[in-house]
Amino acid sequence: MTSPSVPALEEILAIDIGATNIKFCRVDSHGELLESVRRKPTPYPCSPERLVELLSDRIAHSGLKKVGVGFPGEFNDGRVVRPGNLSRPGGVTTDVDPVLEANWIDFPLQDALCKKSRRDVRVVNDAKLAALGCVLGTGVEVVLTLGTGLGLALCVEGTMRRVRDVGREVFRDGFTFDQLLGERSRATDELVWFTYVHDAIEKFGSEFAAGIVHLAGGNARRIEPDPFPDLPFRIVINGNQASLRGAARLFYP
Repeated sequence: MTSPSVPALEEILAIDIGATNIKFCRVDSHGELLESVRRKPTPYPCSPERLVELLSDRIAHSGLKKVGVGFPGEFNDGRVVRPGNLSRPGGVTTDVDPVLEANWIDFPLQDALCKKSRRDVRVVNDAKLAALGCVLGTGVEVVLTLGTGLGLALCVEGTMRRVRDVGREVFRDGFTFDQLLGERSRATDELVWFTYVHDAIEKFGSEFAAGIVHLAGGNARRIEPDPFPDLPFRIVINGNQASLRGAARLFYP
């Protein structure tokens, strides 16, 4: 919950890096969006240096001093653990490039952005950023982001817990969560994709004994209200703006 002392009009630049597009938006210190969301295609091949250059230019253009960033891979303590789909030289339809992936692993992205832009930049995994924008702060809450791939975040009694990056994990029949729950799968057969979403919710909700499972990301909007009456936990569908709203909580928890 935001402290009453936080100035509502202080602006923060929210950046959500996706495997397909990067979203930018100014938000206030309560996470309210102050403008229309702007998008720029994610550049490929996406090396650390190329991404830092692109984001730093946008940060400088914004003129804002505080920047919250969601990274589409496993991220911890300011550094990239695994880069997710950014290690694919032509995007999600291409194979992982081991050299590009090696360049990303352990890259100090947060520090590089702070130094290049000379701003206070805070970076977390993109699913965690979405979780900060939608969790209620009670009990066990799982957040699943549905977009180009699948993201996972976990919040227990209002505290974010570190979890693995599940996108590359095999879900079934040799296919990963990213492949079966991502946008290409949905575009191929939405009814089958919906079944995969149901099964993934059931799997992760049960694994973490969740009371609530939040759905966020661009494809969450394709899920109808109360779509899974057979599941033993509450399903909350959030808009595609959760990650942008979450940027404020990196500064004002």
